[in-house]
Amino acid sequence: MRLFAKISLILGLAALGACSVPDGATESSAVPMVSPILTTPDAKDRFTFAQPEVARVTHVALNLALDFDARSVAGSATLDIQAVEGADTVVLDSKGLAISGVTGESGEPLPFTVGDSVADMGAPVTVTIGDTRQITVIYSAANAEALQWLTPQQTAGGEHPYLLSQGQPTLNRSWIPTQDSPGIRQTWEARITAPEPLTVVMSGLTSGEPEAAGEGKRAFTFTMDKPVAPYLIAIAAGDIEFRELGPRSGVWSEPVMLDRAAAELADTEKMIDAAEKLYGPYRWGRYDMIVLPPSFPYGGMENPVMTFLTPTFIAGDKSLTGLVAHELAHSWSGNLVTNANWADSWLNEGTTSYFENRIIEELYGTRRAAQEAALGFATMQEALAESGMDAPVTALHLAEAEAVPDGGASGIIYDKGAVFLRTVETIVGREKFDAWLESWFDRHAFEPATSAMFLADMRENLVKGDAELEAKLMLDEWVYEPGLPSNAAQPDPAAFAEVDTAAESYAETRKVDSAAWAKWTAAERQRFLSKLPRSLTDAQLAALDRDLGLSKTGNNEVLFLWLELALENRYDPAVPAVEKFLGTVGRRKFVAPLFEALMEQGSWGQPIAKRIYAKTRPAYHAVTQGTVDKVVQ
Repeated sequence: MRLFAKISLILGLAALGACSVPDGATESSAVPMVSPILTTPDAKDRFTFAQPEVARVTHVALNLALDFDARSVAGSATLDIQAVEGADTVVLDSKGLAISGVTGESGEPLPFTVGDSVADMGAPVTVTIGDTRQITVIYSAANAEALQWLTPQQTAGGEHPYLLSQGQPTLNRSWIPTQDSPGIRQTWEARITAPEPLTVVMSGLTSGEPEAAGEGKRAFTFTMDKPVAPYLIAIAAGDIEFRELGPRSGVWSEPVMLDRAAAELADTEKMIDAAEKLYGPYRWGRYDMIVLPPSFPYGGMENPVMTFLTPTFIAGDKSLTGLVAHELAHSWSGNLVTNANWADSWLNEGTTSYFENRIIEELYGTRRAAQEAALGFATMQEALAESGMDAPVTALHLAEAEAVPDGGASGIIYDKGAVFLRTVETIVGREKFDAWLESWFDRHAFEPATSAMFLADMRENLVKGDAELEAKLMLDEWVYEPGLPSNAAQPDPAAFAEVDTAAESYAETRKVDSAAWAKWTAAERQRFLSKLPRSLTDAQLAALDRDLGLSKTGNNEVLFLWLELALENRYDPAVPAVEKFLGTVGRRKFVAPLFEALMEQGSWGQPIAKRIYAKTRPAYHAVTQGTVDKVVQ
């Protein structure tokens, strides 16, 4: 018996308007799906205490109350266990949880111990289960690393508090006692109680309307009947409203942002159609999104049926919707088939980056796709240059020393991974490659995977014993060796020909063509700024800002590049804009490099960095804090 297993699920938007289950479906209408546990050495996850080959969690049922004053959640997690014959203990992951008890199926108390804490991992919870295969952990989690509690002043509306979570890579163990490893996929359900008038959403399908749960409180219920990596269990709560975008898509946000968010996301349904055309049916029912307050540490997070998005992607012209295409693509690569451990993060991110670019091509044409691919190629080159072509961290499959949960450079796991797949596509032909990639998703749907599995499948179903093709592809070199193989597909030289010429001209004349800039795409503007000389005078920087309107741009990618360039040149007039940006944006991609740029400027920049960070740190998520803490010392 599962908590809430008898709740019927309804079709339609109901009161919340978001994720629901098709008509007639209930959680108990089919045998629960259980994903396999991979047991090869390359699939082992060093960053979980769990021993899934002995006893593993298959389902999590949460019953939690949100306390915004205490910044805590409290309640219970009921876990279904599969165990080998003779196993009488199960080991869970936890980090900072206050566990008051564990009970069995009949409510009997079960012995448990909490082991010693290990840096960055938390502590193991070992429960003696005997013959029982369902346990309930009673606990609370205060100031959990995965959860960010925002004051009303930190929201766009300014009237109500807000909660958001970020579970990847290993943060969900700070609010959910389970086996927190991407290779241990679990179904889940939840009943969440929150104070009125706040609305709760999760990365699961809503189970009917919210119910009264005592004075001034409502309870929201959710279910995810497909096994997912536990880092994909996500929650948000606040003063949020819903806007339908299409028959299976919609967006949540604070009311003051809803119009802008919906306008920017107007092409979402077309993106889903394009993705299905490429690599098969979307298997999650709905595709909803929530645009979060700006403190969210990432651009987006691909939580199933409820993608979390930063508001920094809203540019007013859909020029940064590649982010949405990326998170949507994760519904296949990352959510449907997931890296078994963090050594193979590229399987999630590299495959998704390739897929994202194909969606962009379908919707917006080859020119924009070629430009964005060229930007990715340049990012990869920067990562290779920074680390060194022989550095182990530049391999796609990370060796043990580099294979930490948040390890690897994005220029490698995202962009080199995408270049690898683009290279394979170029060599074998798009038609054959697309057929194979779709079949890979089909064969391993709702399962974990490793690099070795990926290459074995490619050899069996794409290479098919063709020795000449095998030699051309250089598969092992791509995945297991550092650097860049000689067969890498190069970006289209025409993608930025005009822009690169303009940048070269500026390097010689220090004059910019503002008329040309006005006509350029967002990708072209980013390319131009990245190609400018890194040493400029105050007068030259002032002219750039005046002629191109850099400080006033609504495109955060462009604004970031401008501010970074200004700081590298100790440009005092840009400091107020930097301070404003760092005080309103928590996206790590932007925040960390700007603090790095300041700290690299010695006696000029370090006092500025320390002054700003002292003010802005409390508003950042733990993910961003953890990175910047290492920079600003």
